[in-house]
Amino acid sequence: MAQISTDIPARLDRLPWARWHWLVLAGLGTVWILDGLEVTIVGVIGPRLTQSGSGLGLTASQVGVAAGVYVLGACLGALFFGHLTDRFGRKKLFLVTLLVYLIATVATAFSTEAWYFYLCRFFTGAGIGGEYAAINSAIDELIPARVRGTVDLVVNGSFWLGTTFGAAVAVPLLNPAVLPADLGWRLLFGLGAVLGVGILLVRRLVPESPRWLSIHGRDQEAEDIVRGIERQVREETGEELEPPAGEIRITQRTHTPLTEVAATLLRRYPKRTVVGLALFVGQAFLYNAVFFTYALVLAKFFGVPDDTTPWFLIPVAIGNFLGPVLLGRLFDSVGRRALISGCYVSSGLLLLGTAALFHAGVLSAATLTACWMVVFFFASAGASSAYLTVSEIFPMETRALAIALFYAVGTGLGGIIGPVLFGRLVESGSVANVSIGYVVGAGLMMAAGAVEWFMGVEAARRSLEDIAQPLSAEDTRVTR
Repeated sequence: MAQISTDIPARLDRLPWARWHWLVLAGLGTVWILDGLEVTIVGVIGPRLTQSGSGLGLTASQVGVAAGVYVLGACLGALFFGHLTDRFGRKKLFLVTLLVYLIATVATAFSTEAWYFYLCRFFTGAGIGGEYAAINSAIDELIPARVRGTVDLVVNGSFWLGTTFGAAVAVPLLNPAVLPADLGWRLLFGLGAVLGVGILLVRRLVPESPRWLSIHGRDQEAEDIVRGIERQVREETGEELEPPAGEIRITQRTHTPLTEVAATLLRRYPKRTVVGLALFVGQAFLYNAVFFTYALVLAKFFGVPDDTTPWFLIPVAIGNFLGPVLLGRLFDSVGRRALISGCYVSSGLLLLGTAALFHAGVLSAATLTACWMVVFFFASAGASSAYLTVSEIFPMETRALAIALFYAVGTGLGGIIGPVLFGRLVESGSVANVSIGYVVGAGLMMAAGAVEWFMGVEAARRSLEDIAQPLSAEDTRVTR
């Protein structure tokens, strides 16, 4: 392939915020709302699915298994679609993965057997997992460096808008006085499909990543896209743009072999690999363990009726959303290492306190919810920063697969073990057992925070190419 010099990364990073960037967020960032909706639906309908009149009649353990199957599908989907995203482009895959999700979530509504429910949850997770790799890659490659941290945290935090929406709508749909017990939970899955169709229509307007195009021999197409963006920004602001800061020389390629990806993660950046795994394992265990079984905890230990449990999820979701929104700017101004490690350690310490209070029997359903609001205010900002971190600290050619790999391994360890383990702990009816589970989650979060502090990379306000030079650049940066 040809060797070229390109200033496209610098031109994208120096753009002022414009309506075009809002289009990117509307088309790509809203996928986390879908994921939040999916996780919430399964969480709040858990008690309903264990009833004989639900049409499924699962046990508490089977609800936990369904959560684990969803996460397994997300892990494998992330790996499969992540590799395709690096090879065939961001846009093709963020359209395909959304279609996979739409088909699978609609099919879930027709479940009558446990095995069919598991199968649908697997493919729903596969679509969402593929979205993580394609979307995080595209967003970070299109958003200016100076606000990348803020935008990423808000986008990932939007997961909780889906949670809030899902919980609020679930209240009337799960009320047996409004709808039959075997119908309301099925309609909830249709909500995701309706939202997904709207996102798909907007997403068709988002272009391919110019950074990806330049490396893969489509530099003229990349140039046309960037010129179009610049023209829109100039027309909107009425001002000329600043000249780009420099160029980078790259040798174009058609694809990056998996062996080179492995060498990059294990030999070139081993410390960064450890950081990524620590962050993902910690947050995945905590979140999946708590939220997939929260409705079961409320029902079993506090006697909360299953049709009112969504009300307890709404304030927790609000706390989760406010964390990334209110703390997001600090990730760009103060820096990544201080904020990421601080959020992980703070949430871990607060979780230890919550576990102690829960074990002492001094909490009610309302006060436990208040504790979760505080814990997840910090944990949410930390979890969102995990996706930001692995997207930033590895080279362009490996970005999507790196995101997929860390998500798959971290979530596979924490996200599958967590729900299944907590499902059994809750089913045991022992407050002590559930408290031990919370302590384990706290330990993992604090350990991840320590790893980030001692081994993390400071990436605030830096170009992606400065943080991790493309493999095709081969140390040939040209500045001007």
